Amino acid sequence: MTVRSVFAGAALAAVLAAAQARADTPIAAPPTQPASRWHEASLEEYRSHLLALTAVVEACARARDTKTCDPALVGPDDRVPLGQDAHAERRLVRYGWLRVLLSQAREKDEPAPKPVPGAKGAPAGDSVLPPRRTTSELLQDAGTRLAYDLAQTGAAAAALPGHAQEREVMKQVLAGRDFRNLEGLTARDTALERVQQQLNRLFKSAARLASHSAWVGRVIVWGFILAVCVGLAWGLLQLERRWRIRLVPESGGPAAGAASARDWQRWLEDARKAAAAGLWREAIHFLYWAAISRLESRRLWPADRARTPREYLALVAPEDPRKAGLATLTGSFERVWYGGRAAAESDYHKAEQLATALISGSGAPVIGIGRGGAQ
Repeated sequence: MTVRSVFAGAALAAVLAAAQARADTPIAAPPTQPASRWHEASLEEYRSHLLALTAVVEACARARDTKTCDPALVGPDDRVPLGQDAHAERRLVRYGWLRVLLSQAREKDEPAPKPVPGAKGAPAGDSVLPPRRTTSELLQDAGTRLAYDLAQTGAAAAALPGHAQEREVMKQVLAGRDFRNLEGLTARDTALERVQQQLNRLFKSAARLASHSAWVGRVIVWGFILAVCVGLAWGLLQLERRWRIRLVPESGGPAAGAASARDWQRWLEDARKAAAAGLWREAIHFLYWAAISRLESRRLWPADRARTPREYLALVAPEDPRKAGLATLTGSFERVWYGGRAAAESDYHKAEQLATALISGSGAPVIGIGRGGAQ
């Protein structure tokens, strides 16, 4: 047997012995986090937990073994209320720092290396960096921190300041000229903002769908565009229809000199006065304009002082029940006023019946007036 073979056998035996020793040595478990992330604790439960943690730290500092320095002894984190109210805001108190410290405390403190006088690279004088704290000192700091947290649980919550002075200053600033015309959001602004948010969600959903199925996103986008176009077309048709039948705008009064510029009650009063005086022709004239004023005030047509009686009649739709009565009253008015025919009391009473029906809005049957009848 040569010297080389002896050394090789010794080296192989040393390697096998080291592997067996490593297998027999228990491996330190890493810091564990409980299955539950935190515990909804009351103030009393929080105090009890702090007392238990203080006892764990003291026991670990004395024994420094795996059993007493087990990170699982810390338990879950606490969500603690900030006040005595049942609905008080809560704060999460984490103990991850303590679990790491207990995991490190399983091993004894290593002695600090002593500097060799005159060694190359040794610092001259005092070191700039502070010395590294040992695990025993960190355990003492942990006990001090837990004691401080425990003392804080018994302290009364500080009352929030009223900020009365700051509030008064803000009121003076807002009352200045720069903020005089500021207004809050109206109901219309709020509704428009909600519609905008819904549209944003719709387009966002369409974008997500388009990333998976391109045709679905295109259908949604083009469907929305089609709906907008249909709505615009419908609105334009409604505007055109209103213009075609010449509805009176909501704002603005009748034109000067129009029939509705004078109340229909005054026209009717003048007609009755003329009838009482036996002026049947003038009375029928006033009855006609009383009916025109009443219909015009109901926005059947826009006010226009230059319109003729036949033009008034043409503005009424054929299916309108008032058209027949207005046609008869118009014919009677034209014969006695423009045609110069004499009018009798009976002509006035028939015209009054037609005008009263038109004013009430019920329409009237066709009644012959005057000697020539209706035209």
